[in-house]
Amino acid sequence: MLPHSYALPAALLLLVGGAVSCFAGYRLFRIVLAIYGFILGASIASSMMGVTNTGGMLLAALLGGIAGALVLVFAYFVGVALIGAGLGALVAHVLWGYFGSGDPPALLLIVLAVLGAIGAMLLQRYVIVVSTAFGGAWTLVIGALAVLGNRAATSAARGGDVWILYPMTPGPGQPWVPVAWVVLGLIGVAVQLGVTARQP
Repeated sequence: MLPHSYALPAALLLLVGGAVSCFAGYRLFRIVLAIYGFILGASIASSMMGVTNTGGMLLAALLGGIAGALVLVFAYFVGVALIGAGLGALVAHVLWGYFGSGDPPALLLIVLAVLGAIGAMLLQRYVIVVSTAFGGAWTLVIGALAVLGNRAATSAARGGDVWILYPMTPGPGQPWVPVAWVVLGLIGVAVQLGVTARQP
């Protein structure tokens, strides 16, 4: 969780990173992996520091971000498989949300994650396009809301609110956010497939 004074720079980073991922994710996949690796590594590392230690938190975020970026860039194929596994887990949660209550059974989650990883390796190009478009769209929406001063999104951009991780569960008073996410994600897929279709 970043200090309040760093909320706007974090929101701008989310906005730019989301736009790059949404509209040029396939072409710049290694850069997109580095951006998301940095964000993930920085989030994990900075959350381990005390809130009162701003310098230590920023140093931990920087070092954790660099480590996360390096791990995902050098683990390109593992990254693709992890994206597929993540999409499989997302499908498990969404399906279970419609047909059951609580968390999905572990076996269903594992089976769909493994199938997602295998499918991602077989359909690499399309998985990269879809995952970067929708991941970028979500990051772009959160970043835009935070830049525009939305309190819930600003808090989420600083890492203090959990709804940021769940696109299908919108923030308080924002039922339109999942619709914007899906529309922006579909536009990102169309743009990326249009650009990559012309590639040799």
